Amino acid sequence: MSADRGSIALEQARVLAHTHFEGDQHVLRLQAPGCAARAEPGSFVHVRCAEDLPMRRPMSIMRAQADAGWIELLYKVVGAGSRALSRLQTGDGVSVLGPIGRGFEPHAARPRVLALGGGVGIPPMVFLAERLLEAGEPPPTSTAAPAAVLTAAPAAALGAAPSRWKPLVLMGSELPFPFRVRPSTILVPGIPDEAIGCMPLLDEWGVPSRLASLAGLPGCFEGYVTELARAWLAQLPPVALAEVEMFACGPTPMLAACARVAREFALPCQVSLEEFMACAVGGCAGCAVAVRTAGGTAMKRVCVDGPIFEAQSVFG
Repeated sequence: MSADRGSIALEQARVLAHTHFEGDQHVLRLQAPGCAARAEPGSFVHVRCAEDLPMRRPMSIMRAQADAGWIELLYKVVGAGSRALSRLQTGDGVSVLGPIGRGFEPHAARPRVLALGGGVGIPPMVFLAERLLEAGEPPPTSTAAPAAVLTAAPAAALGAAPSRWKPLVLMGSELPFPFRVRPSTILVPGIPDEAIGCMPLLDEWGVPSRLASLAGLPGCFEGYVTELARAWLAQLPPVALAEVEMFACGPTPMLAACARVAREFALPCQVSLEEFMACAVGGCAGCAVAVRTAGGTAMKRVCVDGPIFEAQSVFG
């Protein structure tokens, strides 16, 4: 999507579902047809959490279904705003500004998409995987009823053409994951044996995923998600490695580590930056970061110039 502010809409959304998980993590599904129609993996919304809190909070979009007119947000309570948001119930209204920002841009020459999400950086990776799936083979059908919001199949994926994309989603967290971890049914050669846990939603779609944590969570790789990525990349033959492109979202130290891994294996890498922001439409420049460009270092606004940047331009 264009970074033109004219493409950003103010919308009064309605809560369709609100699912709560350990670690004060929540998934909010909103009826927001205007935003759903234009959302892209990596874009976000600016949410007004309560009437008495004028400052909005930026939140990455985890899923969007244009036909049904809804978006999903995964967030963790960290302050008064997100605490107020966590109290919303089905049918409540919430003001949403979005979608905002440039999305990820996968390149067909590198179909092995390695997506890394850390903590609340997980949502864009789920969205990216879903969009890649929508361009590929339909997932196996199941007669089982969805267990929760996070286990709904992507409607747009049904009937799609065979895919050239081969995504692998790796997620890291020091809190219990905001889904019920289970052993994966998809074999991923090169992943350490102890890493068998997956995100059920992705597994049901046929997208391989693995989890990493330093908190001793069952089924997880014991270490950072970037260490898990390095272990997988190190065993790839050169012809396969040449097809890999990395995508990442999470805390700044994690993104810097992703940039180092990308340099080590000579891979392109796109990162989604997290910054505090006031207006989120490019007016205040409060979210500006230094980015290397062909013309030298420039200050770029994370909200509308990003949040997606080439990793080495920020962390190189």
